[in-house]
Amino acid sequence: MKVHTTNYFDTFIEVADDTKAIFGTQPESKNKKTVAEMQYELISKNPYKYTSDDIFFQVFANRNDLTKAEYKQAREQFFSKGQPCFRASPLTKTYGFGIHSDRNGKIALYGRETDQYQKLVAEPNVKKVKAMKSSK
Repeated sequence: MKVHTTNYFDTFIEVADDTKAIFGTQPESKNKKTVAEMQYELISKNPYKYTSDDIFFQVFANRNDLTKAEYKQAREQFFSKGQPCFRASPLTKTYGFGIHSDRNGKIALYGRETDQYQKLVAEPNVKKVKAMKSSK
């Protein structure tokens, strides 16, 4: 079975060109946690601890109430087909965050107003990609 990945390495996903966010904004809490809120919590509380695959699978597992015993098989199934990466995430499209992947594929997020965001944009050894636009 082919295994797909959303992981990037030494890459910075910049906010979408058409985002209205001037700075990184924590997704609002709803009655049921949104995907953006779950992604934000996992990444902001654990910078450079998880890969993007880890985050996407954990959100999937949480939303589907999977038990730890189900993780291994469910993860194989989940990545047996392509998944959208953080270029399509509400964090980069709507909430004003860039996502940096280090050389090990571990990620952290930075609000577009931060000095670190600007440093990553200017860093020649980091590949830059833009988040997908919300509109065509």
